[in-house]
Amino acid sequence: MGSATAGVIFDLDGVLTDTAELHYQSWKWLAGELGIPFDRDRNEPLRGLSRRASLERLLGQRSAEFSEAQKQDLARRKNEHYLARVARLTPADLLPGAAALLEDVRRRGLAVAVASSSRNAGAVLDRLGIRPLIDAVVDGNDIDRAKPDPQVFLAAAERLGLPPQRCIVVEDAASGVAAGLAAGMRVVGIGPADRVGGAHLVRGTIAELRADELVRLLGV
Repeated sequence: MGSATAGVIFDLDGVLTDTAELHYQSWKWLAGELGIPFDRDRNEPLRGLSRRASLERLLGQRSAEFSEAQKQDLARRKNEHYLARVARLTPADLLPGAAALLEDVRRRGLAVAVASSSRNAGAVLDRLGIRPLIDAVVDGNDIDRAKPDPQVFLAAAERLGLPPQRCIVVEDAASGVAAGLAAGMRVVGIGPADRVGGAHLVRGTIAELRADELVRLLGV
């Protein structure tokens, strides 16, 4: 970091590794326990949301049936199920091209941060073996407003010691793209255009994104 004059802030789930799939499997398990229909289409609006916001979306009209204590217990059970899956992650679970992109970004003198709504970002980074490539981490433990609020990205820029306009966000969720734009940052969307088309640059996968494209987008 040090003398870096610009930085790249990566979302974690669905961008660097497919923990988005682990979240889906864990929410599907919980929905099954509750007898609530749940599939990939119903999971799509949960992308980028906090655990509590995701739970409320999952419960829908049944939310009023559960007390606050019961909701906290449901969120805890989902998280335990998710963490059991995280514990089996290895560096092989990095998405193709992710490690090479991180290394290339650093070689070009850009600072690197991870900003995630997840409260388990640190554990995931450790399991993936990429913590040494990351200058700053901000996750759900550090913020109280979830995406599309820009808080998580503004906090990441602050930890990098950079103004928001000198940062790029790399996101795979519509709420994350909206948060990056609200933060006043350049945004790269990873995924289909109907989900991330509001970004300044769209690529289908992280493997298709090049460090020189990020440099050009930043104007450095």
